[in-house]
Amino acid sequence: MLTFVTTNPGKVHEAEEYLDDPIQQLDFDYPEVQADDLATVAAHGARAAYRHAGEPVIVDDSGLTIDALGGFPGPYSSYVEDRLGIERVWELTKQEDDRSAAFRGVVAYCDGEDFAATPEPVDRGEADESRSERRGQDLGADERASATIDAQVAGGDGTIPVKLFEGVVPGEIVAPRGDGGFGFDPIFEYDGRTFAEMDTDEKNAISHRGRALAKFAEWFANIER
Repeated sequence: MLTFVTTNPGKVHEAEEYLDDPIQQLDFDYPEVQADDLATVAAHGARAAYRHAGEPVIVDDSGLTIDALGGFPGPYSSYVEDRLGIERVWELTKQEDDRSAAFRGVVAYCDGEDFAATPEPVDRGEADESRSERRGQDLGADERASATIDAQVAGGDGTIPVKLFEGVVPGEIVAPRGDGGFGFDPIFEYDGRTFAEMDTDEKNAISHRGRALAKFAEWFANIER
């Protein structure tokens, strides 16, 4: 049994389309580290979720990256949407010559074991170990908060490796169009249409989460368990 740690049952249904193994949902509010990349956030979440569940888990994290804004908002997408809204993000981007962007999603898997070398990255927590060595130094408030989360996630026996799978959908930021979807969907155009102009099945067929899940499912079907 594989556990998908999420509050969104729709994500579980999407995962079931890719995986042959049974999946159960676990509603667990794991600590979310503040980081500038999705992989770090997902890896921390997977470690915390595994320690809570005590069985193989997957978590996911996703965000919109805009090239002209240096990859912003990335892992801060939900916060930016709530605080700025999609109209203001469009206003920030429309003056740029290059409005290319991408929806990115990372699926993180943790089962308490190490992983053999493969094309997909494995987060073994080197950054956590480095930060642990610096805990005796004078850290700022944000770093102290991150160090606390690291300690909570790592527990007493070191950092657990996490397998990472990324899915990317390239596109462009445009003026809002469409009545469907959610979040930044109305300003993200792929192949001539915004995500908000697609129905759920069309969007899921090309989604960043779906692409990450497909990579994970292919790997998961071939590991020894």
